[in-house]
Amino acid sequence: MDLLRSLPLGLYLEEPVTWLHRLDPRVKLGWLLTFLLAPILASVEWRLGLVAILVLFTVTARVPWRVWKQQIGWLMLLCLYVGILILFVPDGLNANHQSRLPKDELKFLQQPVELPTVEAEPAFYESWKFWENKPEAKPAPKVEKTKELKQPTDYKYFLFKRGRFAISQRSLDLSLRFSTLLFTLIYSTSLFLLTTSPEEITAGMEDLMEPLRRFKIPVTEIALTLTLALRFIPLVLEEFQNLVRSVRTRAINWKKLGWRRSSQIWMLVAERLLENLLLRAEQIAGGMQVRGFTSPNRHRVEWHQLKLRRWDWIALSAMAIVWLVRLIWGGEVT
Repeated sequence: MDLLRSLPLGLYLEEPVTWLHRLDPRVKLGWLLTFLLAPILASVEWRLGLVAILVLFTVTARVPWRVWKQQIGWLMLLCLYVGILILFVPDGLNANHQSRLPKDELKFLQQPVELPTVEAEPAFYESWKFWENKPEAKPAPKVEKTKELKQPTDYKYFLFKRGRFAISQRSLDLSLRFSTLLFTLIYSTSLFLLTTSPEEITAGMEDLMEPLRRFKIPVTEIALTLTLALRFIPLVLEEFQNLVRSVRTRAINWKKLGWRRSSQIWMLVAERLLENLLLRAEQIAGGMQVRGFTSPNRHRVEWHQLKLRRWDWIALSAMAIVWLVRLIWGGEVT
């Protein structure tokens, strides 16, 4: 078990270096915000187009199949499961709400207090009194049969209906909307983390937050904290992995221990994990002090030189075209 390599999301692909790796992190942040904001109040066709763009980016970047399968395999199954679940729910999760008060409350209050008398039905023995004159029953009025009007178009509300399973226009629309939105939000973030190192992310965010310095916001301190947090995540996974391996090597029979003793062992493991993490954090702080680190402004390390190149300008132009198309034709039809 290797948690540092078996996680399906959040891993950085160092090799091979694709054209997505060479893009400026600020441009990739702009595209990430595009994929996160563009599906809002968008049509189904536009959301399907965003899914196609994400898949096109992955294919043209020539991401290895093993990585692509690990990143996109479980996500495709999740979106497919959610889509099918919503597809077969009657009317697309439609809930009928009944109001607590009557619709026309004034008429309800103005009803008479005394209810009208209802004539009792004759008893069964009274039907034998044939000597009494009974009023002749009036024949029922003839009801003229109305001709069924044909549907002027080929529109059908129910696309598929067999037994309890039914697919309506609304459930299909809701299924496509939700599944594409789930895929776009998760996979765009995963693709961004796959092709952008933590240092590039913090450098791009620090550069984009430069105007906040006028409001006396510590931008450099925020970027440093984010860098340390991203670098500390692999240490947490490594410590957890080592503790799990140490428990496995002892071949503990959990069935004989029972629930109470098993929980006590896992509490000891969690306590040990917290102690190791605090020790790692203290070691990092000591290493920074030994190297003369006093403040981020006096001891800054430039990890990346951010400079927009030709491919970055092409990507920015494509992003502007995408937003133009979204504002003109990609809106939801009301």
